[in-house]
Amino acid sequence: MKITAVHAWSHSMGLTEPYTIAYETVDSAVNVFLRIETDGPVVGFGCAAPDEGVTGETPEAVLRALLDVAEPRLRSADPLRRTQLLERLRGPLADAPSARAAVDMALFDLLGKAAKLPLWRLLGGYRCSIPTSVTIGILPVGETVERAKALVGQGFVALKLKGGRHVDEDTERVLQVREAVGAGIELRFDANQGYSVEESLAFVEQTRSARLELLEQPTPRGEPDMLGRVSSEAHIPVMADESLMSLRDAFRLARRDLADMVNIKLMKVGGISEALHVNSVARAARLEVMVGCMDEAELAIAAGLHFALGRPNVAYADLDGHLDLVDDPTAGTLRLRDGLLYPSDRPGLGLTSSRLEDPW
Repeated sequence: MKITAVHAWSHSMGLTEPYTIAYETVDSAVNVFLRIETDGPVVGFGCAAPDEGVTGETPEAVLRALLDVAEPRLRSADPLRRTQLLERLRGPLADAPSARAAVDMALFDLLGKAAKLPLWRLLGGYRCSIPTSVTIGILPVGETVERAKALVGQGFVALKLKGGRHVDEDTERVLQVREAVGAGIELRFDANQGYSVEESLAFVEQTRSARLELLEQPTPRGEPDMLGRVSSEAHIPVMADESLMSLRDAFRLARRDLADMVNIKLMKVGGISEALHVNSVARAARLEVMVGCMDEAELAIAAGLHFALGRPNVAYADLDGHLDLVDDPTAGTLRLRDGLLYPSDRPGLGLTSSRLEDPW
């Protein structure tokens, strides 16, 4: 099998409702889709979800990376020699993790289709589904409570609340949501780097009665010692998110015992292949693992899901970035039922060429 053509194009999707986190309000998302054609019957699809504040990329930069850098290195190559191809791109695309993730995703998609197996089975087939949390952005207390009750009514069993601006307001929202949804719903809180050490510890103490499952990235990613202090002093698990951008970051977090948990996002680390390595470091260090996401089309969410289903120590999922997207051309690649995500039984990532056509 040989690669005969590589196409990439951007696609803008609105959100049914904008959401706010500690440092921005988001009302739309631009993903970049990748299509790798071969001289055989199979086509591989990938997706990049760049975020300049997180991955350091713009959609325009990802397009250039895929068309000017990746395409000539992939053309005429054997797509089943995935590791070799990814190593060719590691240096030239060192600063383009979501672009690498799109290539990695498409090559894995081709592998699954060539093997005629869904990817989660090729990655280990540990489980068939996983519950996902669903995120509530920063809203007034009353709106947060109503949103939480509505989501629980839809079958979700885990909620993630965003905050990081004001400790007292965040505390009130958490306590009110706990009272509204009861003890059977898991509550997670993401401060998105918005707190100091003192604020983090105050928040943890003030919300003790709410029994939070975890506190995600409370302090700035450029200050690892702050994260370590919170992790060592808090009575609940502390998760590194923005502090984990690469395999090297995973090693540093583990070596210095700076967090209890890590959030692996394909767009940050560069795809499934790299996520598997990060996951191995986490497992060796006995760090719990969550698979997370950006504002990603369902195709990219499916890639994160297949990764999570294949590995036993990926205990948590926060794969809700597709739920509010409007005009997602990859919708239907996975299934959501009662808060559980299920993969497609189709080969690879489960997307067929008839459901994702580029504009050229």
